[in-house]
Amino acid sequence: MSALSDHSLRSDPSMLLDPSMLLDHRMLLDALLRGVSDEVYVFDAAPMQLLAASASVLANSQQSLAALQQLPLESLVGVSQHELRRYTVDHTTSTEFGYLQPAQAAAATLIEHKLLRVMTIPSATQTLLLLFKTAAIKPAAVNAGYQQPALDGSEALFYAMVSNTPGLVFQFERALNGEVSFVYLSEGCQALLGLSVDELKQQPLLFYALMNSRDRDTLRRRLTLSALNLSLLDWEGRVWIDGWHDIKWINVRAFPRLLANGSIQWVGIMMNITQSKNEKHEIEQSRRDLAQLTAHMEQIKEDERSRIAREIHDDVGGNLTVIKIGLAAIINRLKPEQSALLAQAQSLEAIVDNTFSAVHRIASDLRPSVLDLGIVAALEWQCREFERQLAIPCQFSSAQAEIDVTIEQAITLFRICQESMSNIAKHAHAAQVAVDLTANANEIVMTISDNGVGINSADALKVNAFGLRGMQERVTALQGSFSIANTRLPGTLTTVRLPV
Repeated sequence: MSALSDHSLRSDPSMLLDPSMLLDHRMLLDALLRGVSDEVYVFDAAPMQLLAASASVLANSQQSLAALQQLPLESLVGVSQHELRRYTVDHTTSTEFGYLQPAQAAAATLIEHKLLRVMTIPSATQTLLLLFKTAAIKPAAVNAGYQQPALDGSEALFYAMVSNTPGLVFQFERALNGEVSFVYLSEGCQALLGLSVDELKQQPLLFYALMNSRDRDTLRRRLTLSALNLSLLDWEGRVWIDGWHDIKWINVRAFPRLLANGSIQWVGIMMNITQSKNEKHEIEQSRRDLAQLTAHMEQIKEDERSRIAREIHDDVGGNLTVIKIGLAAIINRLKPEQSALLAQAQSLEAIVDNTFSAVHRIASDLRPSVLDLGIVAALEWQCREFERQLAIPCQFSSAQAEIDVTIEQAITLFRICQESMSNIAKHAHAAQVAVDLTANANEIVMTISDNGVGINSADALKVNAFGLRGMQERVTALQGSFSIANTRLPGTLTTVRLPV
């Protein structure tokens, strides 16, 4: 295919109608509507009927093309049919984009948007309206499908869309002997890759040369898989723009087809995703930093709990022991006729005994000494305590008599079991609880199940759901996984997986 210069395209757009100048414009238009990030609408100007919509429109609205076609125009794009029709009449012969201001308070509009860019595209059989609506697009928008009926004048529509697309529209071909070539490249080539259309057409391997070896190998594997299955090519990687001394992240999405000569041809779009990649990296780094901070804070809390538990046991417990011994000596010296003093001393002795029990319970809650016996024994003790205090049967099972875990893993498993038991006691209305602990060469798995009322998925998103979030953060800090969900029968299943 011969190259199209910027000048020839701008001076005579009808050249695009020549099949020898632009192959498979409908396939290119198809790929463009799938890959463009702005919301794009195509209307038949006479009845003001929606004919086609980009993938981002369907992804953001969560509706099909058929459903969108039933909506009033103002609900769809924020301007009335009267305004759009008046624009069409005033710009029948215009080949440039104009602008319309959507209604500021269009309550039924599908998404927040800025000015609409509008172009009329006349053809022999109908006049098309092309609308671009810039919007906050979800990252998954380009992965959604779209629906497009056959359009008259699609050559002109394709040119209008390519001229206003921030990415690079292309046709890429791989022959049976492995030779590759770019059949078509849009004007975005220079801005995206730092290479002119002619340079990349003449030396298509320059595209591979822009990449590091790992990304290049990944792209070649994806191309091979796409060619074998005739499936969507979806790849993202880094390219080095030598002239700008800059690295860009680009996303390539293309649709393959088998040609009559056995070659595979891809039609698609390349987009600059550097900003979104950098933002994603920053978010991931912030999440790692937060996880490290959470783990550090949990460690500080556990250390502080251990210190307080030791002080309570040693200091308060020691003082209570001395008081107990002193009271016993006083009681032994009291004469039978001193019944009032004897009763008072015995009452104080009972208070000391109750305080002993409270000290033991508080110290155990702060740093369970039963953990020193191992995680299996600690969880079994926790189940017995739950059953004793609430009179709800709680069964513990473990295939191993002892499981080797780190201190951090033991504390995490024990605390999550504690929190889960507390939630069951408060909210589940369960009649039976079961705890299971297993381990293999790769992971430690603890499950806690009950036959209560179950959990509402919205409960995990509540602002004050600190217990669930705390469990999640504890597990994340140890690179594990945490899930809580309803079972097929009434009840809830909590699962914790920690890597060995």
